Amino acid sequence: MELEPMRPEDWPAVRAIYEAGIATGDATFETTAPDWPAWDAAHLPDHRLVARDDAGQVVGWAALTPVSDRCAYAGVVENGIHVAPDAQGCGVGRALLSAVVASAEQAGIWTVQTGIFPENQPSVRLHEACGFRVVGVRERLGRLDGRWRDVLLLERRSPVIA
Repeated sequence: MELEPMRPEDWPAVRAIYEAGIATGDATFETTAPDWPAWDAAHLPDHRLVARDDAGQVVGWAALTPVSDRCAYAGVVENGIHVAPDAQGCGVGRALLSAVVASAEQAGIWTVQTGIFPENQPSVRLHEACGFRVVGVRERLGRLDGRWRDVLLLERRSPVIA
């Protein structure tokens, strides 16, 4: 497996992996993947990674999104990470999450946070293994398919706050 910066031409594979996560009902509140221009505009260009298998196929991705445009939150981002179903449990997620966290810290970002449905225990365990901690439960945060969903708020604080 190789980790590389995400390129625009990776979008079809990235989108397919994202759609597979959406289809589970436990990965995101999103019900459809956006188009490339919308996704590109929302994510930080210097913090987008893909994992490629030995055949060069994209098997996972990770990216960071600013949580606010207010200057006080310049060092706070939210991570997104998705792994192709057939590559889950093979270390792809851990490699991607570790790398995107390292990228954030090198850029002076002091907090990486994420929201995870409590039912998505593999993602919770992955984030905890990479130094995230649960800081709270956002009860009945939103509705998905007519059902109220709780969201765990996890964060990883940089050991060296700039």
